[in-house]
Formats: sequence, structure tokens, C-alpha cells
Amino acid sequence: MKGAAPDLSAATYQIFDETHTMGNALRWMIMKNPKVQFCGYSVPHPSENLIQLRIQMYDGLSSLNALLEALDNLDGVCESVEERYLTSLREGRYERWEEKS
Repeated sequence: MKGAAPDLSAATYQIFDETHTMGNALRWMIMKNPKVQFCGYSVPHPSENLIQLRIQMYDGLSSLNALLEALDNLDGVCESVEERYLTSLREGRYERWEEKS
């Protein structure tokens, strides 16, 4: 997209078929990287099914590498949550509630 630095130290990425859920999670994970100067996302229009993610790096580092690293880290978090959830179900460690109608 327009506004990208030639070395990709600053760039805006369009991610299709995603919403605020992924945008906010990615922004959070990217901002945990101390080499990231700025990260923000937007949904350009509610009828467009995409998010735009802006990443700016310190010291001319690649924003693409930061994005790929954040995606890997987010995947790891999701796998960890799923693993703990399934373990909890197998061991019966959850609250049971019955609705009385």
C-alpha cells in the first residue's frame, strides 16, 4: 500500500477476511516487540471485509518480519489456550450449570 518505506521499516498491510478481533490481537502482539515504534489497525469501512495494519519499526528493521513473528506468537498463544481448555474438559474441571425452565 501507499506510504511503505523502501526497506519496509514502515508499511501498511491489508489483511482480508478479518475483523476487529484479529486486528486488536495482532496489534497487541506486535506492540509487545520492543523494536516496534508504532502499530495500529483500522477497518476502513464496515462493508469491506478487511483490516489495515500499520507497523513502524525502529532502526530501519523490517515490519514484515515483525508481523510474521507476531503471527507465530499469536498462534502459539491460541494453541496454549486450546490445550489448557481441552485438558480442563478431559479432567472435568469446569462448572456445570443447568437451566431450569
